[in-house]
Order: sequence, then C-alpha cells, then structure tokens
Amino acid sequence: MPESLLLSPRAPLCREWDPRAPRPPVFESHIVHGVIHPVLTTDEVLPRFTLARVFTDWGIDPLPFVLAVWVAGLYLWGVAVLTRRGDRWPVGRTLAFVVAGMGSFFFATQSGLGRYDTTLLSVHMVQHMVLSMVVPLSLALGAPVTLALRTLPARPRRWLLAVLHSRVAKVLSFPPLAFLLYVVSPWALYFSSWYDASLASAYVHEMMHVHLVAVGALFFWPLMGIDPLPGRVGYPFRVLLTVLTLPFHAFLGVTIMGQSTLIGGEHYLALREGPMGAWLPDPYEEQHLAGGILWGAGDLIGLVFFAVLFTQWVRSSMAEAKREDRRLDMMEARARREQPPPGG
Repeated sequence: MPESLLLSPRAPLCREWDPRAPRPPVFESHIVHGVIHPVLTTDEVLPRFTLARVFTDWGIDPLPFVLAVWVAGLYLWGVAVLTRRGDRWPVGRTLAFVVAGMGSFFFATQSGLGRYDTTLLSVHMVQHMVLSMVVPLSLALGAPVTLALRTLPARPRRWLLAVLHSRVAKVLSFPPLAFLLYVVSPWALYFSSWYDASLASAYVHEMMHVHLVAVGALFFWPLMGIDPLPGRVGYPFRVLLTVLTLPFHAFLGVTIMGQSTLIGGEHYLALREGPMGAWLPDPYEEQHLAGGILWGAGDLIGLVFFAVLFTQWVRSSMAEAKREDRRLDMMEARARREQPPPGG
C-alpha cells in the first residue's frame, strides 16, 4: 500500500473492503511507540446502545425489506383468494406466518437489532436466535405450502407437487441431515472466516440472514409444521430431535464464553479506535455476554418448541382417538343392522 495512503488521516480502504459493507471502513493514523499504524474505523457513528433503541432506531436494509414485504404479501393474497372463493383459512395460521414469522424477520433486520448487529456481538446473537429459531417455527405453523396448494392454478400446483416429491426435497428434509446442518452451521459461522466476511460485505451479511432462516426451516418445518412435506417422522422421534437441540445451544454458548480469541476481533477492536470507542463495552465482556445469550435463549426457545410439539402430539392423539371411536361406532351400527330380528 502506498505510503501516502497510510499517512492520510481519512483515506478510504477501497481495495480491501466491499464498498457495499454495512459499516464502510476507513483508515485513521494511530501512533504506537512512535510508529504510525493504520487503524480501521467506521464512517457510521451510532449513539450509545440501549434497550430502547431496539424499538426506536429503525432503518431500511433493502434485500430483507423487499423479501419480507413480498412473502407476507403473497401469503395474504392467497388467504384473500380462499376467502373470495368461500373457503375458510384459520386466522391463527395467518397470524403465525405474517405477524410472528415475517414480522419477526422484519424486526430482526430493520429495527435496532439490524442497526447494531455489526457493532455489538451480543445484539447480533439476539438477531441470530430470532432468525434461526423464532422465524422458522412461526413460518411452519402458518402452513404456506398447504395454502399454495389450495390457491395456485393447475400448472403451478403441479410444479410445486413435483418439487415436494423430488429427490432433492427428500434429501434436504431427511431429519438426520437437517439436524446435522442445523448443528454445524453456527460452528462454521463463528469459528471460520465466514463471520468476518459478513462484517466486511453487505451481500454476505444479508445472505447470512437468509441462511439462518433457511437452515432453521429445513430442520423445524418437518418437525413442527402442518404442511405435507417429505421427511416427516413420528412424534416420538420429533420430540427426540427437539430435545437434542437444547444441549447443542448450551455447549456452543459456553464455548463462545470461554474463547480467548475474539470472534470478529479485527472489526470490533477497530470500532473501539473510532468515536464509538467512548461507549463500546470491552470486547471480551461483550463476547462473554453473547455466548450467554446463545446459551440462555437457545434453551428458552427450545422449551417453547418442545411445548408446541407436545401440544401437537396431544391434539393428534385426540383426533386419532375420535376417528377410532367413529369407526367402532360405525362397525357396531352395521353389525346391528345385519343382525337378524328376534324370532326371525
């Protein structure tokens, strides 16, 4: 790098960083033991983070914004088609998909969580849990595949059925494989260069959000969802897979808490050299807090999943018992009709 660039107090680092990055980096001169060192800092200076800013500090991240609006809009359009046709669609499913599902996705990417997710690792971790657990569960409970099968024209419906019955869908929804992807992805994210790349590139950052939702959907949709998807297994096995997620989050959280190496260390340490250094917490304490959030939130949301799955299991058993009662009643009525009258 040319010496003039190193000595420039605010020279942008254009070649090493994606200009679309969420926090466009620049160099500042920093003198250590009489030697001038370039220091990475940020153009966007955010005020001190507080809990209130999660709900009041909003922005527009184009890709997640468009995705949330279009997906929610298509779902509501499908509900409107059913309503005009005179069919009934449960309100609970609509609320689960649009409000809890896409609403949580919108909140996680456009609210203060999205504004500070590259500034504080703990904020990113909250966002991670919402995108990988809350959003997939809510979308699955909304049964969008069932809605699509009931509203699409004949040809698109055949295409959708072909996709659902394809070999790729069967492989991706195979429960052990989906569980492995769900478990391995966070380790790959935080213990490889992937997370550093997401801090440096807006595109990688947004694709990480989509990836978290997609992997969560692959794992939880066949377990919790209502849609007729391949890979569905019996309720005992579903409960087992759900319970297995609890120690996984705890182990990953404890590992992050005990790390001596900072996750995204170059990025977060550089932020402390800029104007936000006056309020940014110690990066090691911040990482310890992030690991604790992953541990605690993972267990809490996992218990919610278990409660939802157990409720579905009970309802399924009660419905099966009612069907069996009706079958026995019909057999008994048929036997009475076929029985010869007394004295016949």
